[in-house]
Amino acid sequence: MRLVVGYLATPSGADGLALAVLLARSLGAEIDICLVLPPEEPVGVRIPTESAYEDLLADQAVEWLVEARATVPDDVVARTHLRYHESFAQGLLDAARELDASLIVIGAAGDGLLGRHSIGSVTGELLHCAHLPMALAPRGMRHSTAKRIGQVTCALGTRAGADVLLREAVRVTELSGAPLRLVSLVPLDASTRRRSDTQASARERSLAHAGAVLETAKTALPKGISVDSQVADGTSVESAVSKLEWTDGDVMMVGSSRLARPRHLFLGSTAAKMLRVVPVPMIVVPKEEYSDHD
Repeated sequence: MRLVVGYLATPSGADGLALAVLLARSLGAEIDICLVLPPEEPVGVRIPTESAYEDLLADQAVEWLVEARATVPDDVVARTHLRYHESFAQGLLDAARELDASLIVIGAAGDGLLGRHSIGSVTGELLHCAHLPMALAPRGMRHSTAKRIGQVTCALGTRAGADVLLREAVRVTELSGAPLRLVSLVPLDASTRRRSDTQASARERSLAHAGAVLETAKTALPKGISVDSQVADGTSVESAVSKLEWTDGDVMMVGSSRLARPRHLFLGSTAAKMLRVVPVPMIVVPKEEYSDHD
């Protein structure tokens, strides 16, 4: 298994690399650290000053990659790659295809709150077009002391279609040996009520439905999986998520929106709301399983 890290010589780049190390050690994977630069101009159209600048930038990028590789612990296999593309996101996707990667890892944008996710332009583009699962590191992940995944939290919606997400969560759980927590979030807003509902009846019905979803999911799990389940409710998605407890090393897995193209990501509104408050890495799984042979 290979993990492609979209790297920049910034704190967010260090956060993404730290998450990649945690995942690689837990899943028995190897890391490919990729830095994408704008394409070089053809030799015939470059003027001397541009040529000197591009050469200097390439040399600096190589130095950044060497420094990044030096921070990876000896027990994790890591390689470095310098790529050229007009789009950092597309260059990263091309590298992931070429390297037959199983996961793309990237850090939060630099303007996020400590311990929270912030979606920049590159991350936003990847979250709406990537063909692979994508792991997002919250700001400050580089300061984590966790060596391996502590717990895998799988956020299941109350609608059908979570089979792919559940299978991926089980796969991560089996590879890492971490316990699995199944969570169903119940935002008790106006969208959950019927005309005849009182606040109490709407809450009772929504919680019962979420509980039934979790029980159905548990029956589909392989034997031997250590699993816990929890229904979290609140006045909004954010308040429901805030009721969950987390420890350093935990990861959360969510599925793509129903609007996603087959085998591609599309960050839905619920997952986007979760990102505002979840303090641990989040792995977004495509709508359908991806295979280069399909």
